[in-house]
Amino acid sequence: MSTLSVEMLAAAPAGPITSAGHAQLGIAVLVGIAVIVLLITRLKLHAFLSLTIGSLVLGAVAGAPLDKVITSFGNGLGATVAGVGVLIALGSILGKLLADSGGADQIVDTILARTGGRSMPWAMVLIAGVIGLPLFFEVGIVLLIPVVLLVAKRGGHSLMRIGIPALAGLSVMHGLVPPHPGPLAAIDAIGANLGVTLALGVLVAVPTAVIAGPLFSRLAARWVDVPPPERLTPQRPSEELRRRPGFGATVGTVLLPVVLMLVKALVDVVVDDPRDRLQRIADVIGSPLIALLAAVLLAMFTLGRAAGFGRERLTATVERALIPIAGILLIVGAGGGFKQTLIDVGVGRMILDLSKGWSVSALLLAWLIAVAIRLATGSATVATISAAGLAAPLAAGMSTTHTALLVLSVGAGSLFFSHVNDAGFWMVKEYFGMDVGQTLKTWSLMETVISVVGLGFVLLLSLVL
Repeated sequence: MSTLSVEMLAAAPAGPITSAGHAQLGIAVLVGIAVIVLLITRLKLHAFLSLTIGSLVLGAVAGAPLDKVITSFGNGLGATVAGVGVLIALGSILGKLLADSGGADQIVDTILARTGGRSMPWAMVLIAGVIGLPLFFEVGIVLLIPVVLLVAKRGGHSLMRIGIPALAGLSVMHGLVPPHPGPLAAIDAIGANLGVTLALGVLVAVPTAVIAGPLFSRLAARWVDVPPPERLTPQRPSEELRRRPGFGATVGTVLLPVVLMLVKALVDVVVDDPRDRLQRIADVIGSPLIALLAAVLLAMFTLGRAAGFGRERLTATVERALIPIAGILLIVGAGGGFKQTLIDVGVGRMILDLSKGWSVSALLLAWLIAVAIRLATGSATVATISAAGLAAPLAAGMSTTHTALLVLSVGAGSLFFSHVNDAGFWMVKEYFGMDVGQTLKTWSLMETVISVVGLGFVLLLSLVL
């Protein structure tokens, strides 16, 4: 493995909205996060308001003009709601159709009938891994939430014993395994071989998901014991339903977005020509918005009609699905606004400047860069893309195998300790009905376990390959 100083990797990003020094920026980050945590935990202020105030405090302490701070926060909020909010809404509609039609009951009853209590966490991590392969984390979680909550409630399982394995399966795919968009972007930036990275990614992902999922969930269930939130847990369909969708039709409907996105990923790999008509079609039908929208429209027939729903019942189901997620959308959007404020005040540039002169192993260095960007910006995707670009020169002179391992180091680092500046943190918190402290003890630690264990397996492979 080669080594290289971060000083040689530092790129010049767009200028920040403040000329504050590193000390002032560091203080601003700490104060901003502290304000958010204090307002939520001590003063019990709504997370949306707390994140908004924390972003303004961050900008003020960093010495940025207030109008530019407001613009950064608004841009981040808007981009997050536009990218994630619509997916949450569509996922909620699909979940409601699953619940009201009896489709979710069909899936849960089948899983409970064929899977014993001890093997349930293992079944959940497997299901999540398969579903999460081509999906962004946010899409995967909105598809899995109805099943997770129902399995926990109906089977009498701890929510953490069921939820943590599902989250681990999704998160591992998000960071380590192509054709997920994050690893694909890192492969392109670093110039790694897709097939080798895929093979090694699976080799690292499987034991990492096992440790961070079914095994870690035992500890998480001891630390945090929360029931499935009633407002989000699908209820049993009304007694007036005399029939419910079949298991095959229900699973097929849920997996439709997965199939469409996987088709897009495969076409991108095989064709790799933006002008090709097949790739353009795949890019459209495989986009998260279209894929989930198609699943919702299909569900109206395969689930709603199969359960005997008329037009009025379908309309009422859609309306009821959107009411509980209003608060979630605002919180997730505000988390995106805080993240963008961190980026725009120059925290990423500060990290690069402070890390100049480091001389460590290439794989560890790439992981550390991704960890720093992840902690500062809250975005695994931003951390993956940014760190891959910065670490690309490290691949010079590396073998094909070690270049692939470099991609996996970046992916593992991008998952480290999700906290209050990550929109995913707030999604998990709200969907699982936890407070900030409980989310840190479970979700945040699970992400850290994935990151550290993933790096450990990468380093072990580097010694034998």
